Amino acid sequence: MIELVFVIVVIGILSAIAIPKLAASRDDAILVKGKSQIAAIRSGIAMQKNKRLLEGTTPFIPKTLDKNASPTTLFHDGDYGNILEYGLSIGTKDGQWSRTSQSATGSTYKFHIEGTTVQFDYNASNGIFDCNHSVANCKSLTE
Repeated sequence: MIELVFVIVVIGILSAIAIPKLAASRDDAILVKGKSQIAAIRSGIAMQKNKRLLEGTTPFIPKTLDKNASPTTLFHDGDYGNILEYGLSIGTKDGQWSRTSQSATGSTYKFHIEGTTVQFDYNASNGIFDCNHSVANCKSLTE
């Protein structure tokens, strides 16, 4: 009987240590997913710019990253081609993207992480895709 109580106590201690570690690893995975997607988006913008430079067509910098007014995927089917080969699905859960505005001067996107959102702005005049580094999680996503 004492052995059974001892086993239950040991299992309780191990689960108290393991459960927080597993929850943290999920948040870390979403952060890494966001980092890789941001790097891919920036790389796609640079690729489109270089492609247009080599072709000799202007303007070099993509005006929009999404052509459709209400897309089903983001960063796919832009005005000069695909920024990403396969677009990112739209949603409001952690690890998903949404677009909040689009104009001739640029677009605004949100990445959802840890119950909050990080806003990314695309400037169509210089091709920069970035967020405000004073906002929580922005620095973590762009380092």
